[in-house]
Amino acid sequence: MKEIKTNELAEKVKGGSEVNIIDVREKDEVIQGKVPGAKHIPLGEVPNRFGELDKSQHYYLVCRSGGRSGKACEFLENQGFDVTNVDGGMLAWTEDVE
Repeated sequence: MKEIKTNELAEKVKGGSEVNIIDVREKDEVIQGKVPGAKHIPLGEVPNRFGELDKSQHYYLVCRSGGRSGKACEFLENQGFDVTNVDGGMLAWTEDVE
């Protein structure tokens, strides 16, 4: 599974690169702040909602620490998606949140 450090992802976001970020945390976690522009799909809903995603796009998956997003990455990879897990998750995210 591909992984990216939060500071590397932050550089992409700040640099204006088009990045597709999916936050797989629960709603009560996301209301505390998420990576700007991230789409919220809780881990438990990924199997029912992956049809909302475009297989021609690359996605970065984030959660609190990297565990749940890793599970989501495995699932989506098995469905043919190009995904990268955000190592350390929101615990390691030091940039602004929305």
